[in-house]
Amino acid sequence: MKHVDRHDPGIRAWAADAILAVEADANRSCDTHLHVFPLPSHWGVDLYLKDESVHPTGSLKHRLARSLFLYGLANGWIGPTTTVIEASSGSTAVSEAYFARLLGLPFIAVMPATTSPEKREIIEFYGGKCHLVSDPGAIYEESRRLAEETGGHYMDQFTYAERATDWRGNNNIAESIFQQMSHERHTEPAWIVVGAGTGGTSATIGRYIRYRRHTTRLCVADPEGSAFFPSWISGDDLTGPGSRIEGIGRPRVEPSFLPTVIDRMTHVPDAVSVAAMHWVKEVTRRDVGGSTGTNVAASMEIVKEMRARGERGSVVTLICDGGERYRDTYGNDQWLAETGLDIEPHLAEFRRFLLS
Repeated sequence: MKHVDRHDPGIRAWAADAILAVEADANRSCDTHLHVFPLPSHWGVDLYLKDESVHPTGSLKHRLARSLFLYGLANGWIGPTTTVIEASSGSTAVSEAYFARLLGLPFIAVMPATTSPEKREIIEFYGGKCHLVSDPGAIYEESRRLAEETGGHYMDQFTYAERATDWRGNNNIAESIFQQMSHERHTEPAWIVVGAGTGGTSATIGRYIRYRRHTTRLCVADPEGSAFFPSWISGDDLTGPGSRIEGIGRPRVEPSFLPTVIDRMTHVPDAVSVAAMHWVKEVTRRDVGGSTGTNVAASMEIVKEMRARGERGSVVTLICDGGERYRDTYGNDQWLAETGLDIEPHLAEFRRFLLS
């Protein structure tokens, strides 16, 4: 008999400690809050915002980064000297930079040059480096090239997001939503509304709904320029220019996007997304980002339809991150004017709706 032994007890011990450190972060973070959005009670329709901005790195992507690191560690792809590389428009890179620092690993974020300065500063705060590219579609190949050049590991969130997350449970976001809703007046949501960046969150929630035999339907809210919505409608693998709403929408259909678990998709114009973002702050005093605006805009369409049909029930959506990351863009009147986004008519419409 012949055998080849590649077991390295030092590396295995390091990986065990690294996994413990990542899981300890999850234990410290606990769960995120589920806020009631102030709709009139007599409508019979309740809207909830699950606040993912309270994670240690301030966004929904903290969950994804944790899962991707655990996946890479368990697969033996990440070792004690591995340079971790990610293609990201911002929030995933922020969260991965945090976990890389936690494990003492170098981190490089490959991102479009248009990514907000606020996000780049946070990545650098956590010890990461930002590698900017002018063409958003080039981030994938550039990440692979850097991984080969450095001998590092390309995390590839767009491929591994849906498989790195345990969609059956284990405190994933879907399980958390249903547990938190268990004492509300409409315990099983009629709808859950999320955006799609990698597609991992919608895949996790959609699978969980079916696995647990819930009647809840899943709506994916998609911004302008994204390939997800037209591809879902046509069934073809289409491309688009990309999205101005950071964190959601993609110029191509990513491998982690699972269209078969989605019951509805809503295309949300950018001006509507940003108007909804401002409206949420007016109504709730919670400062949220543009992707949250996209989610809320799509959720309000569902609320309108439920009211028109006389249906009672609940709708749950996500606060993806905080508005402090977008002071110079979505929260800046001059930037809105320069980019041609007139949010006032849509903001007025949201205000009227709440008074109807």
